Amino acid sequence: MTSSLFSHKDFDDHEQVVFCHDKDTGLKAIIGVHNTVLGPALGGTRMWSYASETEALTDVLRLSRGMTYKSAITGLNLGGGKAVIIGDAKTQKTPELMLKFAEFVHRLGGTYITAEDVGMETSDMDLVRTVTPYVTGISEEMGGAGNPSPITAYGVFMGMKAAAQYTYGSALLEDRTVLVQGIGHVGESLVEHLSNEGAKVLISDINQERLEQVSQKYHATIFNGDCYSAQVDIYAPCALGATVNDETINQFNAKIIAGAANNQLADEQKHGQLLKKRGIVYAPDFVINAGGIINVYAELEHYGRADIMRKTENIFDTTLEILQMSDREGITPHQAAFDVAQERIDARKVGQ
Repeated sequence: MTSSLFSHKDFDDHEQVVFCHDKDTGLKAIIGVHNTVLGPALGGTRMWSYASETEALTDVLRLSRGMTYKSAITGLNLGGGKAVIIGDAKTQKTPELMLKFAEFVHRLGGTYITAEDVGMETSDMDLVRTVTPYVTGISEEMGGAGNPSPITAYGVFMGMKAAAQYTYGSALLEDRTVLVQGIGHVGESLVEHLSNEGAKVLISDINQERLEQVSQKYHATIFNGDCYSAQVDIYAPCALGATVNDETINQFNAKIIAGAANNQLADEQKHGQLLKKRGIVYAPDFVINAGGIINVYAELEHYGRADIMRKTENIFDTTLEILQMSDREGITPHQAAFDVAQERIDARKVGQ
């Protein structure tokens, strides 16, 4: 696998890719450090039952790259990194495995700072913290900013409202029909915001029990059909990425795509162009799901809850500016966001 790393289609001049293995605990992990021009590479650890090690490598390469641009466009002095642990978080995650993973993170000496992602809990980050200081998203009891998921959801909500402002001339989501695909920690918090504003919320997830719980809690409607062709105003992918792909691209009936999932476009250029051609407004994922990293960055910069919320609310303005720039320059929203982020990175390079 390592022999094909440099020619991998998702290798994007990554500075460092670390393969971590421990026989005793069963740990198989990959840490990707994409870029550290703006600062240390910060990004969460995801534990997932990947179909193959190649799939895990692809995920960590794409995710770490996305973190670079997420931090850059949000104005944070951070680079982009990510880690994936191969395995089922429900049955294979043990304290011993997490402690061993923490040792690998510590060996990088702060080049990579980890945090919570899919398959992880705040308690896992607390455990990692006992081994290394290079972790964020620890509990408030341990001096951290706590679970970043609610702040991530709030940022997505702000970005969604900006997309509605751009599309409909009003940011109010009351009576708009929104399909939230994936109701994990972030998805559920997003459902809460949408319900409180009076949106008509449809929810979809592979976990039927969770669907029932969230449906009853927020009076959301369980959607059992095809998410991509659903007749809704807004499609919000909040599970795994690449749901906008060759198979789904022509099925969408939503006017807006705005969700929390990373890497929603299977092919950033191709699918971004096709969405624009179809008149579907895409709120770039790495712009609107930045609330989580804003939250954990607070632990490094020692700013409080009020600043976290203010910075997260700024996602509304950033999203609106990106969509307007897209129109003005005749490029996709993804390209517009990427250009702004890259400009900040390049400016720092020149100044070094």
